[in-house]
Amino acid sequence: MKNDLNDVVDFDAIDRRILTELQMDGRITNVELARRAGISAPPCLRRVRRLEDAGLIRGYHAETDSSKLGWSITFFAIVGLESQKEVVLSAFEKTVATWEEVRECHMIRGGGDFLLRLVARDAAHENILTQRITGLPEVSRVQTLQTIRTSKSLAGVPI
Repeated sequence: MKNDLNDVVDFDAIDRRILTELQMDGRITNVELARRAGISAPPCLRRVRRLEDAGLIRGYHAETDSSKLGWSITFFAIVGLESQKEVVLSAFEKTVATWEEVRECHMIRGGGDFLLRLVARDAAHENILTQRITGLPEVSRVQTLQTIRTSKSLAGVPI
């Protein structure tokens, strides 16, 4: 498997520090990022652009408070399909990709075919979403797991 980190020319500890800092705070100024990385601002900006061009930085986003925006429930659904043929798997992925409430969709191994993370406005909305999933023709079983609280949720990966 190809490692993108090794594909970046001269990938070093400074690049790792830049990625770590950006994962923690995507709004950090280039001047502050450079200070934390121990380099001046112009080479820091060049490094960030090189990391973006290499695909190691895919974008920037704001972390929002879902409950303050009216999405009080987060739940997971383990979904089993009638068939594991690629056409069936792809059709399911394509369908749920259009649902705004589906925030993540992972094909999984063991215990199901897909793991979805969904948000709902309330319990009634959660039930409607569950019924939507179970009503799909390719779905054979669904197990939902409602989140009580989240004690850790980190973006990115250890660098």
